[in-house]
Amino acid sequence: MQKDSTEHPQGHENHALHLTINEKKYDWPHQFITGAEVRQLAHIPQEDKLFLSIKKPWEDEPIQNETKTDLARPGIEHFFSKMALPITIIVNGREKSWNEKEISFEQVVKLAFDNYVDNGTTMYTVTYKRGQGEKPEGSMVKSDVVKVKDKMIFNVTATDKS
Repeated sequence: MQKDSTEHPQGHENHALHLTINEKKYDWPHQFITGAEVRQLAHIPQEDKLFLSIKKPWEDEPIQNETKTDLARPGIEHFFSKMALPITIIVNGREKSWNEKEISFEQVVKLAFDNYVDNGTTMYTVTYKRGQGEKPEGSMVKSDVVKVKDKMIFNVTATDKS
């Protein structure tokens, strides 16, 4: 009988265990995974809350960094994260509390100047730094929406064309 190349000399097979994090599939080489390892695998910020999805009617289980989850149980474990709200964003050097996962161009302008004037003569420029994911910095134009994260920085200027 030919030996399977995935077998170890002791005869134990090396199986990766499957899990999902925020609906994306991952493989893990060990029976247990900690909350810290889940965060690292999926690049989840420390300030976000982490949960293990539990079938209804039971509550989803909060997962701390040191919490160990057994991946060898029947079925696939589903983890998900939630941004801890409110967060603090910085607009023109001033800290502002924000309760949503995203912010629009118009909302940033209102935080900077208390109102948004759309009269054709006032032009706004919005730039940001320390943003989420693949585009941590950039600029926004009217009708743009960006995902926010804690301590994200926005700079807003107004120019009058008259």
